Amino acid sequence: HITNRLLHRFANCSRGPFAIIRHVGRRSGKPYETTIMIWPQGDSFVIALTYGPEVDWYRNLLAAGHATLLWHGRVYAIGKPEPIDAKTALPAFPLVFRPILRRRVQHFVQVKFSEPSPATLGEATRSP
Repeated sequence: HITNRLLHRFANCSRGPFAIIRHVGRRSGKPYETTIMIWPQGDSFVIALTYGPEVDWYRNLLAAGHATLLWHGRVYAIGKPEPIDAKTALPAFPLVFRPILRRRVQHFVQVKFSEPSPATLGEATRSP
């Protein structure tokens, strides 16, 4: 949880691979925000499942079929994730991150997004 709070601050920056995914608990119905590692690829985002596919945010996204992302000061609506292999996913990320991801991450997904809208100041600075 400490790591998530620290990365949450980085996700509010205008650079880097961290984003905040806003999702709803599949059983509780409560809204959540989780910091994730992403990078765009065409009309999609590639997401590194850094803690594997059993994490709650990912399972919530699968159940709901949609969520929103706050990335680089913009809000994106995203759809249902589709698993992709590392060979396809890694080129989406900046070169500096690839060796780390290659060694540490086994699962990646891709999500389509709709046109972004600028985040309001509250959206950009809100913390969980």
